[in-house]
Amino acid sequence: MTEMSSLENKENENLAQEPTPIQAIDTNAQTTTATTVENETAIVVEEPKVTTIEQTIAVEPIKADLAQKTKQELVEMLSETITGKVEEVKETVELIKQLFYKKQKIEIEEQKKLFLEAGGEELDFKATKDTSEEQLKALLNEFRICKAAHTAAIEQQKEANLLQKQHILEQMKMLVESNDDVSGHINEFKSLQQKWKSIGVVPASATTSLWKTYNVFQEKFWDLIKINNEFREYDFKKNLEAKTAICLAAERLVEVTDVVSAFQQLQKFHEEWHELGPVSRENRDAIWNRFKDASAAVNKMHQSHFDAIRKIEEENQALKEALCSKMEAFDFSEIKTYKAWDDATQTILSWQEEWRTLGFAPRNVNQKLFERYRKACDAIFMAKNEFYKASKLILNQNYDKKKALCEQAEAIKDSTDWKEGTDKLIQLQKEWKNVGPLAKRVSDDLWKRFITACDYFFEQKAKNVSSQKSEETANLLKKKELIEKISNINSKNSSESLVTLRSLMATWNTIGHVPFKEKDKIYKEFRVEVDKKFEELNIDATQRKLNNFKSNLKDIASKGDEKIYREREKLTRAYEHLKTEIATYENNIGFFSASSKKGGSLILDMERKIQSLKDECQLIEDKIKLVDSNL
Repeated sequence: MTEMSSLENKENENLAQEPTPIQAIDTNAQTTTATTVENETAIVVEEPKVTTIEQTIAVEPIKADLAQKTKQELVEMLSETITGKVEEVKETVELIKQLFYKKQKIEIEEQKKLFLEAGGEELDFKATKDTSEEQLKALLNEFRICKAAHTAAIEQQKEANLLQKQHILEQMKMLVESNDDVSGHINEFKSLQQKWKSIGVVPASATTSLWKTYNVFQEKFWDLIKINNEFREYDFKKNLEAKTAICLAAERLVEVTDVVSAFQQLQKFHEEWHELGPVSRENRDAIWNRFKDASAAVNKMHQSHFDAIRKIEEENQALKEALCSKMEAFDFSEIKTYKAWDDATQTILSWQEEWRTLGFAPRNVNQKLFERYRKACDAIFMAKNEFYKASKLILNQNYDKKKALCEQAEAIKDSTDWKEGTDKLIQLQKEWKNVGPLAKRVSDDLWKRFITACDYFFEQKAKNVSSQKSEETANLLKKKELIEKISNINSKNSSESLVTLRSLMATWNTIGHVPFKEKDKIYKEFRVEVDKKFEELNIDATQRKLNNFKSNLKDIASKGDEKIYREREKLTRAYEHLKTEIATYENNIGFFSASSKKGGSLILDMERKIQSLKDECQLIEDKIKLVDSNL
């Protein structure tokens, strides 16, 4: 009786020295669970499972993908999903259900709107029977049955675990209250401890009381082992070493850059701590306080991490709302030209690029903001499509006009009245210039047809003019001498050499025609030498192209206005072609995402291509201005 009273006093002392519990704060649900360490062996309280921010972020891409599916596709997706494990698919099942009824609601509202617009009464409205909803309900009911069975199995296992642990406690109680020499039961007691550790979780309502009873029996048993003090001290020493190692590992977690990983590791350390036995009374509070302080530091770091994420999400929400307001306020009703639409498209694409740089907004508004943004984009690009549809009618009218000009040119091409034919073709070329652009798929073919007829006439005309042959031969010799002079220019004095080069280029333009069969060859030699000198003088490539064009233009101008008009038409068609290409690239770039590495690289390549096309457009504009100055 005296011995048992002494044990009860020890138990009361141990309970009186129980340290303060650690508070582990869940970052989503804001629920607090206590992990209480009594003496040295911990009491584990199961925490409710909640959805973390990481899980929320992981669901977003799935939700965005499912949002694009029809109701029937969602039902089919649900049929495949419910075959998986309940714990792994339950969130996806709920998401499919929400999206299905959201789409159904939109359809019913649309049916109701059409019914009322047709003159029906609101009270008489009945939605069309939806067979897919019956399929959905059947599948959801099937999943609920599986989920209930799963939950029941878990609870049944917990109850079975509870009975096993209660049986172990009864066996421990028998050993503690036995009048035999308890030192002979050490191995049996340790075996019971191992069995206890191997058994899974029990109902949460019984966890705390079970652990308290378990720890009381542990303390009582080991206090009764008077003849095994050396073993007890050795066990205390080993437990202290193990707990010190856990403390060191927990203290190093504050240096881990991945806060979520650090927090998860800390939970594993707590589980290891709970499974370890007690340490000596003089070390008990110190080692526990050390572990508690390390845990508090990691918990604080974890909480700060998610506070920062929430702050960033709120900032993203404000930026996205401002961007949506800007897009919704954009007035596209007065845009009437291709250029204006090109400029407007560039503006919208820049806003879309800005949107892609923004991260997630808070979960409760993120999807709504995206839908608002998508609606604003769709409204603008729908208006643009309407504009292009209307423009297509004009392009068709232009096609009919240019086709008629082709027919007129073909009727003139065989004429031998050189004066009248020349005048008529020049007039037709002027009319062609004023008609306006065509669709790209027919523009080149129609232009080739028209210019072929014109070229044929002028070639026949040229064959009848032979008096210039001797003069052309002399001009050929002059141009060869001029090429030799260009080749001999000293490039060391760049300023003087450039003046000399330009002077010789101007002289080239004053020299008349050369024999037709030598024309391309001599001009190519001239261009090769000029380009070579420009490179030696380090002249900008664009400026060089413009200088080359100036020289060529004077040669074209000497052949008559019809050549100049033809050159201008060619430049205008090239310019329109480039603008169409730029518009296509700029429109397509809006459909790419830079969230992935491959998507970002593709966008950069397209942006470089667009800039190159714009530079080419600017060069053509400069060339057109030079042509206009010669008309």
